[in-house]
Amino acid sequence: MIEEKDIAMLEDRMRRLCSRREYCRSDIFRKVLTALDGDRDAAEKIVAGLEEEGYVSDTRYAEAFARDKSSLSGWGAVKIRYMLSMKGVAKDVIDAALDSIDSDKSASRLEKLMAARFRSLEGDPQCRLKLLRFGMGRGYLYEEVENVVDRLMKKR
Repeated sequence: MIEEKDIAMLEDRMRRLCSRREYCRSDIFRKVLTALDGDRDAAEKIVAGLEEEGYVSDTRYAEAFARDKSSLSGWGAVKIRYMLSMKGVAKDVIDAALDSIDSDKSASRLEKLMAARFRSLEGDPQCRLKLLRFGMGRGYLYEEVENVVDRLMKKR
């Protein structure tokens, strides 16, 4: 059985973690569950308390994740949606987070990424295929990637 002082110390540790950066509910639950050696009821109680206190919020996490991955990593909406769903974030929360991304900046970021990749593939006979695969691997829709690739190939 886990003692009350150990639970209080674990709660404090999780508060410190959550005050430094955003975590989603599933990440914190996994950390607490590991620290409690698999006691799901106690872990659920601790995570629920952290949510009530405002330390853990899937909405804040999803918005920060989408913003960071879009602007810093150059990911598209498809990849961001997939990664958030793998974290257990609700679909409506993911939709709201993706709506907060500036689509114009996302399109220009895709253009820059694809132009850089295009320069590195100069003279490659499979350039078009590799560009399409690269853009889709970054999480952009096929139509978006195809438009950019077509423009780049015409400039050739």
